[in-house]
Amino acid sequence: MDLAPSALMGPLLMLLGYVGLGFIAAQRLNIDPRPIATLLVYLIAPLTIFRALMNGGPTAEYLVLTFAMFLLVSGMALAVRWATQHRFGPQEGALLAFSSGTGNTGYFGLPVALILLPPEGVTLYLFCMLGINLYEFTVGFYLSARGHFSVRQSLAKIARLPLIYAFLLALLLNALNATLPESLMSSLAVFPATYTLLGMMIIGMTLSQVTLAAWDTRFVATCVGLRYVLWPLVMLGAVLVLQQFTPLAPELAMALLLLGVVPMASNVVVVAMELGIQPQKGALAVLTTTLLAPLLIPLYLGLMLRVTGLA
Repeated sequence: MDLAPSALMGPLLMLLGYVGLGFIAAQRLNIDPRPIATLLVYLIAPLTIFRALMNGGPTAEYLVLTFAMFLLVSGMALAVRWATQHRFGPQEGALLAFSSGTGNTGYFGLPVALILLPPEGVTLYLFCMLGINLYEFTVGFYLSARGHFSVRQSLAKIARLPLIYAFLLALLLNALNATLPESLMSSLAVFPATYTLLGMMIIGMTLSQVTLAAWDTRFVATCVGLRYVLWPLVMLGAVLVLQQFTPLAPELAMALLLLGVVPMASNVVVVAMELGIQPQKGALAVLTTTLLAPLLIPLYLGLMLRVTGLA
């Protein structure tokens, strides 16, 4: 496994290039990022997840991974929400809670997984990632909305999210052994790349509106701590516990460890933009953790692989 920083520079430069495109587009073309956030939440993300499930042919074992990851990250987010609710404002606390349950597992993590993991490990990584995506648009979206809306309004917003119904429809079709026409699946192939491109561009669009007043050292430091202290420890602990009680496959162990070291999710900005809760602060925190990734991922993975006996 090549853990050299140079191995991660390709994905990083690609993502930063997309961020730069978003910045230029907002500056030169005066593009409003809010409709793009709405498009990502209500159209592109659901179709991306639907296509992934239809292509993946989820088995019971893979779905156990998905729902286990969903429960784990939801518990982390609820714990962080409880711990920070009296230390940050309602909107900052909501953003911290949302970000603590997710990471840039798709835009950043998936290209890295393709470099570092064998094919079976990539498949396991994808189904773990689906659990995190499901969290983002259910529990995570609710926690974010609670920073700005009542319980009833927050639940109503979740009920309107098509990703939940896309997920359930894909499971139903797979249970019925139904297949979609090849022409339809081919037409859906454009959405994963669009999801990545617009998801990163919206960070640049948001950064184009940032002023120095938006920088919040305490908030950014807490985000960095959640992403690069809490997550690595939780994933390392999960692997060590599983190794004690089950014959844990090395591919699954490596996939879990990689999930623990990716930077903050750019969906933090997407959801913050959609709900109007401090998107500028979110964008600065996401950019900070993304810039740290090439330095920290090789260091963390090297240490974690040695501790778990996988090195």
